[in-house]
Amino acid sequence: MTSFALLSEFTRSLCSLWAFVLCLLCIFSTVFSVNQKRYRFAVLSLLPFLCGYFLWQVIFDLHLSGRNVKAAEVSRKAGDLPWLLFALSLFVITLAASSIMISVIRYGKRSVTPTAVKHCLDKMPCGVCVWQDGGRVLFSNICMNRLCVAVTGSPLLSGNLFYDAISDGTVTADGKRWRFTCRDIILDGERLHEMIASDITAEYAKTQILRRDKAELSRLNRELKAYTSSIDDTVRRREILQAKVNIHDEMNRLMLLTAAEGENSAAPDDIFSLWEQNALLLCMQAGDTADIKSASRVEKLAESIGIRLIWQENLPAELTDKQKSLFFSAAQEAIANAAKHARAKRMNIIFTQTDAYISCAFINDGEIPEGEVRFAGGLHNLFVLAKKQGALISADNKEKFTLTVRFPKNQPDG
Repeated sequence: MTSFALLSEFTRSLCSLWAFVLCLLCIFSTVFSVNQKRYRFAVLSLLPFLCGYFLWQVIFDLHLSGRNVKAAEVSRKAGDLPWLLFALSLFVITLAASSIMISVIRYGKRSVTPTAVKHCLDKMPCGVCVWQDGGRVLFSNICMNRLCVAVTGSPLLSGNLFYDAISDGTVTADGKRWRFTCRDIILDGERLHEMIASDITAEYAKTQILRRDKAELSRLNRELKAYTSSIDDTVRRREILQAKVNIHDEMNRLMLLTAAEGENSAAPDDIFSLWEQNALLLCMQAGDTADIKSASRVEKLAESIGIRLIWQENLPAELTDKQKSLFFSAAQEAIANAAKHARAKRMNIIFTQTDAYISCAFINDGEIPEGEVRFAGGLHNLFVLAKKQGALISADNKEKFTLTVRFPKNQPDG
């Protein structure tokens, strides 16, 4: 059988290329095995490499011997072997190298290797970095390297320097908000430092919204408290004003009753008893601002001081309780003023209604005051109460003294 050395130059060159590719394949398998920390498998990968390198060296020496260069004895003897044995050796080495390479690739895909871990951590959206006490970085993924460049302007070479740069804990980089957390870990008896960078952009935005909402709620709460306090003050002033009106009405009634009793009776004990009883009633009514006066009470007051009341019609049913209370207060004030200032003997009460308001006029036949009528004392308190209800009070002294109270219709009784 023809020896390998007697083959053509082209055939030997093809076999040389074949052996060279096998050497490269074995080198890759060895490197990948070491990277996977499969050192025994890396040693096994060297066996086909040595065989392939030997055949490549033999073919290279035979090539040189054709150019008047004496080949090595081992290469010359190997070249005298049959070409079929030489080709079979290359084929066996190819099978071994291919099997090793396939095993390395399959192990990398199916097993957890350092390369797989590095690849996985590089794809994570958070940053990871591990370094020793001196600052030497043992591991950092792509995200952490990018953050280090964005924060410090330099690559991640020292874990301690980067840790000092983000001492605040939260940093804005690459248009996002990042939170850094650090902890110490023990690995193989050595203390290491681990730092994790988490993207908290969405949480930070929501936190800012919550803070603004909290500030707005605090402002609204303060305004509501101030508004509630103002309402309490308004109600308190209104109650005091109503109490003043009640006191003024009762004082007028007591004074007029005293004057009437003094003209008709000479019994001072009865007058004093009347003052005492009405004083107690006055104290009770001064503390009760919700007292609604009645028509019979107004009639008794007018009868006691000698004024005849003439009702043109009944009290309108459209008036609310508060409007009725204001009407009776105005009636008592009109009766008291007619008796004290005008010496009147008769008073007409006239109601006029339209679609928008109800008008109540108190007209007495007494003396007409000169000049402009000023609202003072009880009339002033009555004017303030009417204003709070949206009612209007006016006085006319042209032909007869007329006190008019105008109530708006369809008012809530609140």
